[in-house]
Amino acid sequence: MNILITGSNGLIGSEAVLYFDARGHHIIGVDNNMRRVFFGEEGDTTWNLRRLQATTTNFRHINLDIRDREAVFQLFSHRTLDLIIHCAAQPSHDKAKEIPLVDFDVNAVGTVNLLEATRQYSPNAVFVLMSTNKVYGDAPNELEIQELETRFDYAHPADYQGVTEKCRIDQSLHSIFGASKVAADIMTQEYGRYFGLKTGVFRGGCLTGSAHSGVRLHGFLSYLVKTAVTGRVYTIYGYKGKQVRDQIHSYDVIKAIEEFAKDPRPGEVYNLGGGRSNSASILEVIRLIDQIGGYKLRWEYDERHRMGDHVCYITDMSKFRSHYPQWSIRYSLDQIVSEMIVAEQKRLNQ
Repeated sequence: MNILITGSNGLIGSEAVLYFDARGHHIIGVDNNMRRVFFGEEGDTTWNLRRLQATTTNFRHINLDIRDREAVFQLFSHRTLDLIIHCAAQPSHDKAKEIPLVDFDVNAVGTVNLLEATRQYSPNAVFVLMSTNKVYGDAPNELEIQELETRFDYAHPADYQGVTEKCRIDQSLHSIFGASKVAADIMTQEYGRYFGLKTGVFRGGCLTGSAHSGVRLHGFLSYLVKTAVTGRVYTIYGYKGKQVRDQIHSYDVIKAIEEFAKDPRPGEVYNLGGGRSNSASILEVIRLIDQIGGYKLRWEYDERHRMGDHVCYITDMSKFRSHYPQWSIRYSLDQIVSEMIVAEQKRLNQ
C-alpha cells in the first residue's frame, strides 16, 4: 500500500510509520514540527524523525504545512494513495485559547484540505482522522459520579463501561481546541456520508506511549512520568487529583486503525481508549510510578481546574469491538508506565 501519514513525527504518526513500514508498505510522512512552535523545545519532535529515518526502509519525510492548500493538493496530485492517517493537529486544550485562529486553521482547515485532496486525487483511499473525546465538551460530566478514596468514578452501574458515541457533541463547553476538532470530526464524517469516501473518525482519549513528547499543556501521562524521572515538581489542577482518564498505547491505536482500513465503514465514528482496565486517576498514576520505578513524585496542588475538563472519563469501546472483534488491547497500564519510565531514563542519560 501507499500510505500518507500526517503528524508523522508525533506519537501516533510515528507508531504508524514504524508499524506499516515493517510490513513492507510505502510511507510518506508529513510533518513540519509545529509541536515545537506550540510548546517550545520540550515539544520538539526532531529526535523522533531521526529515529524513524534511521530505522525504516520505505519511509519518506516531507516538511509540509497542512494549512497550505496548494501544497497539499500538489502532494496528492503526484500519487495514488491507499490509506491516509491524519494525526497532525494543534493538540492542546490549554494552548488553543492563546491561538484560536491558528488552532482552527490547523485542526479544521487542515483537515478539510486533506479531505478534498483525497476526494479529487485518491477517492478510493481509506481516510482516518484522529479526533478526540473533547468533541463531547463537558457533557460527560453530566454522568453522576461518586468520590472514592483515590478517584472519582461513575455512580450508576449502567455507566460502568464509560462514555459511548451516543454522548452529544453540542450544547456543552468544549474549549477552543474541542470546537475546532468538532469541525474536523463532522467534516470527515460528511465526506464519508455525502461524498462516499471511506472515512473513519477515532475519538481518542489519552493516547500515549514512549514516543510521546509530553509537555505541561499536552500529554498527561508522558509529562507526569518525565516530571517524576527528572525530579521536577508536578502541578495537579483541581478535583483533588482524583480526575480519571483511561490510557491506550499508540501500538493499540494503530492496530485499531489497521482493522478499520481492512473493512472501512464510510463516515463511521468510534471512541478509542484503554477502557476501564487501563483507567486511573492522577493520584493512582503517581502511586503506580512509585511502585514500578521507585520515583516519589513531588507535586503541588492548584484548586483551579481546567475549563471544560472531564472529571471522570472512561472510554466505552463496545461499538468498535462489535464491528471489529479481532481487535483487543495489548498494553496494560502497568506495561505502558514501565515502558515510559525506561524510555525517559534512556533520554535522561543520553
